[in-house]
Amino acid sequence: MARDPDTIERDIEQARDALAATLDQLSVKADPKRFVEQGKSSVQEKLRDPRVRYALIGVGALVTIVVVRKLFR
Repeated sequence: MARDPDTIERDIEQARDALAATLDQLSVKADPKRFVEQGKSSVQEKLRDPRVRYALIGVGALVTIVVVRKLFR
């Protein structure tokens, strides 16, 4: 059964519009700035946790002590 050329054109136009919308959504989702902002907010959220904060302070103090001892030996 042959299809009407107008129907084919409408189908093509609808597919083109759907593809354009999909590409727009992908460009928003794949924006590098968005990934950086998400990563930054995730790290900031983790650093607000007192357990993580104090653990990092402890590790930093330990590294400082080790470096200072090495320098003065």
